[in-house]
Amino acid sequence: MIAITNGKVLTITQGTLDRGTVLIENGKITAVGQNIPIPDGAEILDASGKVVTPGLIDAHCHVGLFNDGVGWEYADGNEMTDPVTPHLRALDALHPENMAWPDLVAAGVTCVLTGPGSANLIGGQWICVKPAPRASVNQMILLEPAGMKMALGENPRRVYGGQNKMPSTRMGNAAVLRSALVDAQNYLEKWQRYAAEQEEYEAKKASGEKDAKPPVKPERNLKHEALARVLRREMKARVHAHRADDILTAIRIAEEFNLDLTIEHATEGYKIADILREKNIPVTVGPILFSRAKYELKEMTPKNPGILSRAGVKVAIQTDEMSAVKYLTINAALAVREGMPEEEALKAITINAAEIIGVHDRVGSLEAGKDADIVIFSGHPFDYRTVAETVLINGEIVYRKPE
Repeated sequence: MIAITNGKVLTITQGTLDRGTVLIENGKITAVGQNIPIPDGAEILDASGKVVTPGLIDAHCHVGLFNDGVGWEYADGNEMTDPVTPHLRALDALHPENMAWPDLVAAGVTCVLTGPGSANLIGGQWICVKPAPRASVNQMILLEPAGMKMALGENPRRVYGGQNKMPSTRMGNAAVLRSALVDAQNYLEKWQRYAAEQEEYEAKKASGEKDAKPPVKPERNLKHEALARVLRREMKARVHAHRADDILTAIRIAEEFNLDLTIEHATEGYKIADILREKNIPVTVGPILFSRAKYELKEMTPKNPGILSRAGVKVAIQTDEMSAVKYLTINAALAVREGMPEEEALKAITINAAEIIGVHDRVGSLEAGKDADIVIFSGHPFDYRTVAETVLINGEIVYRKPE
């Protein structure tokens, strides 16, 4: 058992505790509060003068699929040969020895949602992992698959228009996406008919009907199978969209096909914050610490997450990065400087991120029963001088600041 004592505990969902205690056993938080008895034999981590938070969460990055300092050999994030690749799985490319993982852990980031980039209209299936050092990807997984990456706007147009393929326009983006979803709907219906016919055949056979013929089993299609999970709302549609008009196209298509939608980046989300709130669509905003690298970012502003949050939109803050995920708190601090309430910015890199990913039953706050993913910071995480001093993942101390 481990007891973290005497720290300023930011539980995120149950307020702030001065000189609070967090008890950990078998990888889980067993108690959070003040004046909690410490069991005999517990390892005590004295957090006096320090700040204790849940592990930080980046709800949109590409760590593990693109490697820093390596180049083409480990650039596995974009399959730029077909605009529709829903059957790709980040699981099959994530590198457990990526040099970025230790950087994330040392910064207090204990959970990330990562996956394919936005070159393709439908890029593939994302994965949520914990970056603790492990021998295999399977030991890092928190949720897989963790959403279907889709992209509207400039990126797929640039990639495939440059190859003289469709899509090369925004109309083409929407048309190809709709066509892929309709193909998956037809595939689902074909299998549903087969299941009904098979049931009818079994009934006839059981009744002794000698002329009963089994139905022909449809051929499998991995693309359609993957998109069928999105159509059944078993997997979120995570749509990369910067401009307000692209966000509205994503909403229009999601409503046509009843998709469980999140907007990734939402750079111009502040322009339509009322619509996003009304339709209860969450967003992962960012990166904030970024330049206007392309035309569709020309109206980006660090005020965006604050405007969205104050409008009532559920906001997570993301870095869209690899090892620079370690600057997640800086992105959040910039959002606070530009008007986002501090409490909401903390939620944006903890519980809101967990809820948008779909892992809030496990991580994102300090509550009994949740995974013991915990950070002891030297000060408030939004202070640029603050560092993570101790980091736990699943109750295991995976990082201590060197003396």
